Amino acid sequence: MTIHNLYIFDRHGNLLFYHEWVRRKHTSMSKEEEAKLLYGMIFSLKSFVNRLSPTVSKEGFLSYKTSAYRLNFFETVSKLKLILNTDTETSQSEIRELLSGIYRDIYVEYAVKSPMVVPGEVITSNLFRTKLVQYVQSSHIYKAN
Repeated sequence: MTIHNLYIFDRHGNLLFYHEWVRRKHTSMSKEEEAKLLYGMIFSLKSFVNRLSPTVSKEGFLSYKTSAYRLNFFETVSKLKLILNTDTETSQSEIRELLSGIYRDIYVEYAVKSPMVVPGEVITSNLFRTKLVQYVQSSHIYKAN
């Protein structure tokens, strides 16, 4: 699977972390503007899915897929939001496992438990970034480009 990029937002929509693996198309807007636009779209999609769903669902919106990429969404109980843009090859369940692992094994261990990371502020820790990249690249679904 090709992983394009990862966004991590807090419960208030603040971009805490961004990392790019493969990105072939760049926009003219800043990363901050792009993040606000993405968060707004996710907020709207979640609301839309919850209102139109014929059943009550605990998970709600998980992803959307185009012919070129898939946007994968993972939200924790504390409303931390992880958004991973990938190609369309890998199954949704494998991507959910990867996102859950990123939260559990990387975010909790190297951001939440780190005295160097201030809650609610941008994560600038090189250790966090390094561990995240190692974790993703060691995943059986990761494909280097």
